[in-house]
Amino acid sequence: METSPGRDPEDGGSLQRRMLRAAMLDADLYEEVEADPSTIGQATTVVVLSAVAAGVGNYDEGGLTGVGLGIVGALIGWYVWAFLTYWIGTRLLPEPQTEADHGELLRTLGFASAPGLLRVIAIVPGLQTLVLVGTGIWMLVSGVVAVRQALDYTSTARAVGVCVVGWFIQFLVILIVYTAFL
Repeated sequence: METSPGRDPEDGGSLQRRMLRAAMLDADLYEEVEADPSTIGQATTVVVLSAVAAGVGNYDEGGLTGVGLGIVGALIGWYVWAFLTYWIGTRLLPEPQTEADHGELLRTLGFASAPGLLRVIAIVPGLQTLVLVGTGIWMLVSGVVAVRQALDYTSTARAVGVCVVGWFIQFLVILIVYTAFL
């Protein structure tokens, strides 16, 4: 396997190293996890850690119940967004070379959650809005890189469109689910 400059081939597959590379918007990382079905466990771990970080950062608002609901919501949201992104990207807005499956989007979008680990900092009084908005934007940008790579797009603008439409529909689904249980 060919390695990126500055990348230790012995460390390249570690969860911590992959999370750092994902947060740094390393397109090679997204290609790597797209092509390796065995990384689904790591992708799930990233989503759960990101959700726990958000729960801790928002602990004052929701307590342990909020943390638990946040984890469940993050996992559901990740699955729904990956499915919608797959469907929109391969059915409605494909490029000629687009070829992907749902698992590829699950893996790449899972790693795109890596910047969300910083949401734990939102527990610091006065930083919540800044941290949540900043990490939210960073995660969306990571998602665009993930989608561009997973769907083999040459157009970043197309990846942005797919992400925004998929994220918006996913948001509505989560909102409906939360209101049904609250």
